[in-house]
Amino acid sequence: MPSYRLESRLDGALGGKTASALERAFGMRTVGDLLAHYPRRYARRGELTPISSLPVGEPVTIVAEVKRVNERRMQNRKGSLLEVVISDGQGDLSLTFFNQAWRVKDLRPGRRGIFAGKVGEYRGAKQLAHPDYELFDDEATARLTAEANANLPIAIYPATSTVASWQFTKFVEMILDGLGPVPDPLPDPLRERHGLLDARTAIERIHRPDFEDQIEQARATLRMHEAFVLQVALLQQRAFVRALAATSRTPGGLLERFDAVLPFARTPDQIAVGDQIAHDLEGDWPMNRLVQGEVGSGKTLVALRAMLQVAESGGQSALIAPTEVLAGQHIRSIARMLGPRLAPELMPTLLTGQLSAAERRKAALRTASGQALIVIGTHALLSDTTTFADLGLVVVDEQHRFGVEQRESLRAKGSSPHALVLTATPIPRTVAMTVFGDLDVSTIRTMPEGRAGIQTFVAPLTERPAWFGRVWERIAEEVAQGRQAFVVCAAIDADAATKDDTADEPVSQVEGEAPRSRWGVVQVADLLSRLPAYADIRVEILHGRMPSDEKDAVMQAFARGDVDVLVATTVVEVGVDVPNASTMAILEADRFGVSQLHQLRGRVGRGGVPGLCLLVTEASPGTPARQRVDAVAATLDGFELAEVDLGLRGEGDVLGDAQSGARSSLRLLRVVKDADLIAEARVAAEELLADDPALIRHPGLAEALERRVGMEERAALAKS
Repeated sequence: MPSYRLESRLDGALGGKTASALERAFGMRTVGDLLAHYPRRYARRGELTPISSLPVGEPVTIVAEVKRVNERRMQNRKGSLLEVVISDGQGDLSLTFFNQAWRVKDLRPGRRGIFAGKVGEYRGAKQLAHPDYELFDDEATARLTAEANANLPIAIYPATSTVASWQFTKFVEMILDGLGPVPDPLPDPLRERHGLLDARTAIERIHRPDFEDQIEQARATLRMHEAFVLQVALLQQRAFVRALAATSRTPGGLLERFDAVLPFARTPDQIAVGDQIAHDLEGDWPMNRLVQGEVGSGKTLVALRAMLQVAESGGQSALIAPTEVLAGQHIRSIARMLGPRLAPELMPTLLTGQLSAAERRKAALRTASGQALIVIGTHALLSDTTTFADLGLVVVDEQHRFGVEQRESLRAKGSSPHALVLTATPIPRTVAMTVFGDLDVSTIRTMPEGRAGIQTFVAPLTERPAWFGRVWERIAEEVAQGRQAFVVCAAIDADAATKDDTADEPVSQVEGEAPRSRWGVVQVADLLSRLPAYADIRVEILHGRMPSDEKDAVMQAFARGDVDVLVATTVVEVGVDVPNASTMAILEADRFGVSQLHQLRGRVGRGGVPGLCLLVTEASPGTPARQRVDAVAATLDGFELAEVDLGLRGEGDVLGDAQSGARSSLRLLRVVKDADLIAEARVAAEELLADDPALIRHPGLAEALERRVGMEERAALAKS
């Protein structure tokens, strides 16, 4: 009998053909990969749904007997149709297979087996099209199996068109029968404290439990494995960064001169977070800090003060922004904050793809020579032709727009530079712990004084259709008072069904939202051009498909006050600072995510003028689409909304592609539901690493880290 280990290759265990099919379907290469593909649910032979009451549209698993088989040529298309009628003794059900006549050899009258598929309907009769099935060896065995295993759970696996659930069951059976001892990643005290199983038993019981009661204990054990291994990996990565030597950057005259002419007092949170960063920059290892704060909370000020501290010793800082509009905004805002005396000394320099060849050469030369102590740009900063004299600090703005590879290629341009990651998308505690667990997290909650605040209202067109006209009247009233307004659309041209290519969150169909957008930038601009009240109002459009120089020109005209109403896509979501903009109407607001609505809303009410945000929606009350809109109108607290967002959409959508690569190893762990478990795993991981940093006394954990995180994921973690 062969003995497999979790790192054993599948081609050696199951044969090359099967291993290739599993790698194509699920990306599996090892025994451990296969066994980490857990059942999505369990059916029970004794409690299977009777054919007579099968629900249409639902996936079902039934035990039944083949009654008759009929093969015929199809009339309106090429090929044959195989129809098989099965019965459970109480009702009949037809199975249909297209161009699969060879199944006649298996599906003979009298054969019994398990049949699984989605219930459909054809001409009033229920049927399963191309179902999975597994036939029992013979009738006697079928009866014995049905009686003896009436309550034995049947594992139903996530399947594909090439690998069916019942086939997967066979592969798992073969592997489990030959599986040797499995090293345990959990320290004994942690496992005993939670009443968890040893690793080998947990794997056995999740795949082939004897009783239903065994399943949850196996899941609980494997959930803790995932949480614990991930937290150890993140903490090891933090320790690895701290083992690097960084150039200590001490604050001095530049920072003192900047603070002396600052026209306002810093908020308590800006001071506290600034002190944390200042301390980090003086340290012996590279800073690796995430700063989260609401739109307008002063993250740029905090980052600029860090840049001045680095510049004191001749070090350069690079700020990478996701769009050219935002990079341009940053360079103007930083130059303004530095003022006429400090700006020439630090020479803030813009480096983006839209610069002319001559401008770009000049900017690259300033950067390479060390003349520019602050360099702000987009992906152009990542170019091989961009080099730095002494890169001491990397600032990543709106980190969720960048992959780890991009961030790492910028950091690689210096010698262990400090890293500061900024985000205006508040991160729930559990997400921060799971995805950014190797970063120190700082939060700016207090907002600067003098802001007039924002009022948010829902314009529910389903209940009050006349309010659509009132939205445009309200905007015209604001413009008449000398103020400006944004109108945000989910599409560029609704008739062409195009989505803005700059959208941060492509929104999938949600209950309550229309199947397609009705109002794009094109349609709104056309509507406003025909409204008498807008005859003298200056309206411009802005979207991601416009040339960069055109986008920048429109944005600058809006910032100068030469445009009254800007009709745009989500390209205005981050970094657009127009203090005179008082009003924003977001059309079809239900098409956006909670965090995106909150980000967009933060573009108004930034000066002394009160902000007004109108969330226009046709979603019906009570639907998930409408709940998102109502949630945003109910609070201005982005941290509260981040938690609401997790609850409404589920963590997969909120997290998107895990920037760290770490979540790809999560199968059972749920960031929201398992928050307390993750926190406990974090504490346990810290204790273990403090006692045994090299994991010499925990070989099972060392193996699990190597296997679950893997070399590729560890490389990705190193870049987060």
